[in-house]
Amino acid sequence: MRLWNSVSVITLAAASVAVAAKNPMVGGQEMFPSKDIVHNAVNSADHTTLVAAVKAAGLVDTLKGPGPFTVFAPTNAAFTKLPAGTVETLLKPENKEMLTKILTYHVVAGRWSANDLKKQIKAGGGKVELKTVSGDTLTAMTHGGMIVLHDGKGGKATITQSDVFQSNGVIHVIDSVVLPD
Repeated sequence: MRLWNSVSVITLAAASVAVAAKNPMVGGQEMFPSKDIVHNAVNSADHTTLVAAVKAAGLVDTLKGPGPFTVFAPTNAAFTKLPAGTVETLLKPENKEMLTKILTYHVVAGRWSANDLKKQIKAGGGKVELKTVSGDTLTAMTHGGMIVLHDGKGGKATITQSDVFQSNGVIHVIDSVVLPD
């Protein structure tokens, strides 16, 4: 009887781990589809710069709102690709308007999965223009099976991790910061 109980406990523990492993990991932390974009993002070690920027721009309440939002979330490494001092300058209170424009350029209204984006790219003859919350346009295309965003300045960002679903939208992790015109 004791052996049977031990086996049952081990099986139950393994099943719990298997269920937990179904949620995507971002920045070393599990992302929960029942939590909002901000609640999940603050736990990602790869997105501390983005979280600091969202706080400085006063966008926390917006991104905790009902949405739905599709967020193209640059990693800390993406921010380091910007010229030296750019992030520090953007985080200053006097640059809040510019920071807000850049951050909202990374957000599209609606819940766009990678599959949705690929379908729209195909339907658009190889590209789709996405109207961002900032009012500007991002162009999504595929290259080597990956979704690549083309920004207003001629820069590119590749989605490195897609479909991190949240209660109020979806996050796609990107490898560069995209910039509006």
